Amino acid sequence: MPQYSDIFYQPSENPAFCYRTSKTVYEEMFYNGSLISCGWNAAGYPLNLLEKCSTRIDKKRFTEPFAFNIEIDGQSLDYGLEFVDFKKEKDGSKIKSVLTLKSKYRPVLIKVHTLLDSTSAFTRFLEIENLSDNYMNLSRLSLLSGPMEMMEYPRFTETKNLDEFYSVGYFLSDNWGREGEFVWKKLSPEVTSIDTRFNRDRFRHPMLFIRNNLTGKIWFMQIGFSGGCRFTVDYNAQVDNSTTRLSFKAEIASHNPMLVLRPKEKFISPEIHISHVFGDVDEAVNEMIAHIRKSVLTLPEADGKELLIGCGMGAEHDMTVETSKSYIRQFAEMGGEIFIIDAGWACPPGKEDEWGNYNGINYPDKDRYPDGIGILRDYCHKYGLKFAMWVDIESIGKYCDVHEKHPDWFSVNPFGEASPKYLDMSKPEVAEWAENELARIITDYKLELLRVDHNVDYTEYFGIRENEKGMPECVSLRHIDAVYKMYERLKKRFPDVIFENCAGGGGRTDLGMMKNFNHTWVSDCQCAPWSVQITNGMTMVLPPERVDRLFAGMGCHSYGSFDLQMRNCMLGHVSLNVIAPPGADINSEQMEFVQHSVKVYKDFIRPFLPSSKIFHHTPDAKRNENAIIEISAEDSSRGAIGIFTLGGNKGNINVRAKGADQSKQYKVTLDSDRSFFVISGRELKQKGISVDISSAMSSELVLYEITE
Repeated sequence: MPQYSDIFYQPSENPAFCYRTSKTVYEEMFYNGSLISCGWNAAGYPLNLLEKCSTRIDKKRFTEPFAFNIEIDGQSLDYGLEFVDFKKEKDGSKIKSVLTLKSKYRPVLIKVHTLLDSTSAFTRFLEIENLSDNYMNLSRLSLLSGPMEMMEYPRFTETKNLDEFYSVGYFLSDNWGREGEFVWKKLSPEVTSIDTRFNRDRFRHPMLFIRNNLTGKIWFMQIGFSGGCRFTVDYNAQVDNSTTRLSFKAEIASHNPMLVLRPKEKFISPEIHISHVFGDVDEAVNEMIAHIRKSVLTLPEADGKELLIGCGMGAEHDMTVETSKSYIRQFAEMGGEIFIIDAGWACPPGKEDEWGNYNGINYPDKDRYPDGIGILRDYCHKYGLKFAMWVDIESIGKYCDVHEKHPDWFSVNPFGEASPKYLDMSKPEVAEWAENELARIITDYKLELLRVDHNVDYTEYFGIRENEKGMPECVSLRHIDAVYKMYERLKKRFPDVIFENCAGGGGRTDLGMMKNFNHTWVSDCQCAPWSVQITNGMTMVLPPERVDRLFAGMGCHSYGSFDLQMRNCMLGHVSLNVIAPPGADINSEQMEFVQHSVKVYKDFIRPFLPSSKIFHHTPDAKRNENAIIEISAEDSSRGAIGIFTLGGNKGNINVRAKGADQSKQYKVTLDSDRSFFVISGRELKQKGISVDISSAMSSELVLYEITE
């Protein structure tokens, strides 16, 4: 299909900007000193298609129609602005624009950056420049905000049950091990706010769906930032008024001031990615994923697109050289491709459970590896595996001499108390040390993959420091910006090294962090049924090839059938753990199934996964329901459907292949008994097939491919 994006700029006394990408349309107007949001269209139409009958939103119906919110030194810069310039440039199917505004009340220049890429999603960020010779406090920052729509609901329904009209979709839990627990909730006619990290734990990915249940439209947005984010939706409706009003804010949240701008300093904000479509969750998700692949995750991939199967061992084992060699052999037999030494390699023997206390030492313990860690690297290569190591560079254990040498390097909370381990990367000397250490680790140990962890309490994200003038600011924005830039430089410096992200599991999965990584752990919880919910939800916000899921280990083996545990990984990026301890015979039935599954993954799924579409048949699956996830090739030539019976559930399940082409014939394989049959694409997509799963916590894998 043709790809389309454009920005229709209308110069006038009140210049207007119509952003069009695929069928998403978003309009803004510079009106009497303010940039205001004029509304959205999901069918591709500019809001002033009929010049005398414009569908732009009446700004007077909203107290805050502003397209962003910025507050400097207590002064709102949402109004009192002067239009300076608007520029746009086109590069193939992508188009970028910069709108420049200047405040009349503060010496501040604001640049509004927008990127369209012909998907139904676009990117927005702000550039704020202090033009003065004085310091300025930034204490409010909404990346995108304003009216979304006004709706005369009697045209669509006779009911006046206002909380049936809209729903919001987000991840319910912010706790470790519950990442991706997606829910739809009715939107009551009030102000609803959803926080990530600030005021909440760090395991809620910063995203939000807003669905109009009457008209079939969905907004889907993500903030690319590892710190505090807040989505606020204002649904203003009353029973005795037939018109509803909907507006939103996508904000950065922290202690204030969130930033002290130095004289002449330019600040680049985090990005928001947002789409607007007609359709269901699948339409919104696949448009967002297409946007992410095209315009966000664009750095060199090393072996990322090959989706090499990582296999790790850490402090849950004794980590001796002999045990490591035993596991390398086992992983090679299973079909693994990278061996990762996880947390614990800097600990003395017998101290594996204290690995956090040794963080920051960053040298393999000589008693644990008397002949150096290179002996394991060579052993990996002997068995055809790449070599990798883990590091948590932002945390320093109590046995590391950084505490003694640099006590001022640690983050300080609002009460003046220093963190026992969390480094303040907003300090240039700290960021320089961390980057040099990572480069040394990669170089000295000849790593082919670097696994980066981040084990801190979420409250430590929001330390306070005084600048050179003694003015306090929250360190979150500067710390995270320094981390992003560090990994961007390292990724470019080591383009052949795979960068794997982790943060106590899924504590830093946002698109800002992911820009510089090949793939990411989305949770350390691999225990069913939660593990299936995690896979289901996290593949709604990240492309499936970027989502690491682990088979065996980390509680995976505690619950669920062997096949459920394996198949839960196969629609994302597979990682393996061991199925037998050292010295024990390996169960041949288990090994055969693992080898078979790895072969299916490598030969059938992996080749199309990096460009696949994904369908969440059960986006808000509960822990006592069935969960169904499907991936299909972009051209519908093949696909895979994972069907999972969760707690207390079983039976005959009908499933339709959403990714099938109705004009084709398909060979369908049921992986559990490895039988197959031929069926028309129309029947496969419209009527579906019945799959019988005889118990709870079990699964089936359905593979389909075009046959002549």
